[in-house]
Amino acid sequence: MSDVEARKHALRASARKVRADAHRAHPDAPARIAARVKALAATFGPPGIASGYLPIRDELDPRPVMAVLVTLGWQLALPVVTGPRRPLSFRSWAPGESLVPASFGLEVPAAGAEVTPGLLFVPMLAFDARGHRLGYGGGFYDRTIAALRARNQRVRAVGIAFAAQQVARVPDRDTDMRLDAILTEAGHMPIA
Repeated sequence: MSDVEARKHALRASARKVRADAHRAHPDAPARIAARVKALAATFGPPGIASGYLPIRDELDPRPVMAVLVTLGWQLALPVVTGPRRPLSFRSWAPGESLVPASFGLEVPAAGAEVTPGLLFVPMLAFDARGHRLGYGGGFYDRTIAALRARNQRVRAVGIAFAAQQVARVPDRDTDMRLDAILTEAGHMPIA
């Protein structure tokens, strides 16, 4: 295990507890972030395809954000794990459409065309002011963001988290993709 990986591993343990505590302390966070999205919609570009996620464990729930995006003309998609060390794929989805169980405790659209989103909402365990995020360690979002940016420089990756999940510095490598912005119940953090 490299030094960076060892530091990430250590941070994951404390970040899980911080996120769990924040989840209990801020049940209104999803609604507060969704209200903020209405004001920020223009910064996401013209409506297109946005990928959210269905929360697992105590991840901040992005479904209220996704509902706002639908009212603003966006189409939704959900990520699908296609295999180890591979970028995610995305299937179109609308609230209320059928889901089926998938790997890692996720649910994915039962049907739905494969699509390419221009806007990704990304879960995380921790983040820093530089736009680096700490995930679960599979690298799925890093590979996905890199692949999408290689095909389309306009793709935007926006982290959704509790403000308490911010740390001074997330250990990073060259393959770790920075986010374009982070939304928390406390505000919007654009990344320069």
